[in-house]
Amino acid sequence: MRAVLADGAGGPDVLVVRDLPDPEPGPGEVLLEVAAAGLNRADLLQRQGFYPPPPGASDVLGMECSGTVAALGDGVEGWTVGDAACALLSAGAYATHASVPAGQLMPVPDGVDLVSAAALPEVACTVWSNVFMIAALQRDEAFLVHGGAGGIGSFAIQLATQLGARVFTTAGTAAKRDFCVSLGAEVAIDYHEEDFVEVVKERTGGTGADVVLDNMGASYLERNVAVLATEGRLVVIGMQGGTRGELDLSALLRKRGAIIATTLRARPTEEKSAICASVVEHVWPLVADGKVRAIVDSTVPLDDVRRAHELMESGTHTGKILLVMR
Repeated sequence: MRAVLADGAGGPDVLVVRDLPDPEPGPGEVLLEVAAAGLNRADLLQRQGFYPPPPGASDVLGMECSGTVAALGDGVEGWTVGDAACALLSAGAYATHASVPAGQLMPVPDGVDLVSAAALPEVACTVWSNVFMIAALQRDEAFLVHGGAGGIGSFAIQLATQLGARVFTTAGTAAKRDFCVSLGAEVAIDYHEEDFVEVVKERTGGTGADVVLDNMGASYLERNVAVLATEGRLVVIGMQGGTRGELDLSALLRKRGAIIATTLRARPTEEKSAICASVVEHVWPLVADGKVRAIVDSTVPLDDVRRAHELMESGTHTGKILLVMR
């Protein structure tokens, strides 16, 4: 197979495409012939040397892909060679073939083409598990998601809107804010010029956000706590703004608030399989009905993986960037 590795730690120039032996599906695994792989910020961190794959995982980059079932490992049921599928991985997606635990393989939703399906696994599993399974966002509650024009943000806006929440988001350009509103956000806030705490509180009559999904970490911690409603839940899934912040516990106590920090990549297979099953049950019908969609900014050939990483680092994209194998 052809696959992408990082030859050391650094910028996009460390990425190389190499020929490697095809993976063999072990017991309970499925081999995919990959059509496309989705880019995620975690891939950039891995390339930079800050986020190594979990122990025992492949050194090949990439945590989500779509493709066609090519072979079944022992004990796999419910899948047939030739089936179209998309997958959540710990590593190994930037390749023409990938071996996947069967529980982390999901059917391609009706109406979604095989390449675009690669844009779904990470965003769907991240948003559904954090916002709904953990933070338990309810109908008519106020939801704030930072970075609404990105892959996770754009999916979160759509899903929360469809399930009846009031959605607020932040974005850095007028075009991105318009994009977020077109997806269902009630308000898209200019984080350069506006204070999201003031805007959300004004629009909610002083109540604030019941759930906040945050990819910034330390730099937003104080304001994320400030924007929380009583019994609000802050879910931190990224650290783009740093790893260490100061927390006013008295402010959190007064609100009876909760801060939850999660990762998806290193969870046990059983947990990720349960999340995937829940996504197929609850999210895929909305995707099949066209109410929630995979938003693809651009597709880039595997051989141009460096350009794909440069595009993602530029921050100019909306939705997902995909690597296509052919």
